[in-house]
Amino acid sequence: MEEDDKGVRLDKLLTDRLAHLPEPPSRSRIRVLIETGQVREAAGGTSGMIIEPSAKVKPGAAFTVTLPPPAPAEPQAQDIPLTIVYEDETLIVIDKPAGLVVHPAPGNPDMTLVNALLAHCPDGFTGIGGEIRPGIVHRIDKDTSGLLVVAKTEGALKALQAQFAAHGRDGRLSRAYIAFVWGKPGTFRGTIDAPLGRSAQNRRKMAVRKDGREAITHFQVAESYGEPEALVSRLVCRLETGRTHQIRVHLTHKGHPLLGDPIYGGSHATRKVKLSPDAQACLAALGRQALHACELGFEHPVTGEQMLFESPLPADLAALEAALRQT
Repeated sequence: MEEDDKGVRLDKLLTDRLAHLPEPPSRSRIRVLIETGQVREAAGGTSGMIIEPSAKVKPGAAFTVTLPPPAPAEPQAQDIPLTIVYEDETLIVIDKPAGLVVHPAPGNPDMTLVNALLAHCPDGFTGIGGEIRPGIVHRIDKDTSGLLVVAKTEGALKALQAQFAAHGRDGRLSRAYIAFVWGKPGTFRGTIDAPLGRSAQNRRKMAVRKDGREAITHFQVAESYGEPEALVSRLVCRLETGRTHQIRVHLTHKGHPLLGDPIYGGSHATRKVKLSPDAQACLAALGRQALHACELGFEHPVTGEQMLFESPLPADLAALEAALRQT
């Protein structure tokens, strides 16, 4: 890169430099490419992965960009069963099963919640078209189960997004999760206030970072299992912010990673030998992090009514809970 490029954001610079292509990528697509490891910086004979679209460019830096075939502009409708908790003309509340991705993305081009919603609503989402995430207000991880709300109109989308942007601090939005974690926190109730950002070592992971975005999780111990020591605890976590992997990273940061978490809980996996055979079997069958979005409350974007929805533990977590109580 040239001297004039010094201090320019990486996503802006690459957008400008690739504008000559027959089908130049948009700045938003450039950001996705950076975050998914498709952009690398050549430095000192080695190739390093760039993970921050906002990274400032240094003089003399050279970059390689991999441009995979773009995903279809409009996801296709697919007949995928949905558990609909509530629906009206403006929104849908879904109880998402573990294993279902919310929207198409690299590695998951179809068979997502968006594809299922397009089949459920064949007339499409009013005022929300031509996007890869039509109507999506918020997300939960692929292997997290539980409640989420989807907008069916442009007005509902903007109104609900405003509530999520306020993080519930205005009293309109509430989100609660049930989390099964290793060990027991030192306090019955507490708050984890630790900023989060992409891990510098592994772009697939988030990490507590001083330069990260504000992230606040409130937790309360609902039950503990195992005597004489508390091998596992069931927590109720409430989000004040909604960062990627927030609960998973925050609880790991405090020394209590989620059971079954393949990304953040590996260092505690050997503790499973202390569980009862039934609990070990349930954990092995779980195949995912033990996290469930059990409560979702928000103000209806049209009527102003305060809506509150609850979801019981799915079968796999209910079986794990029953087995833990016998430990």
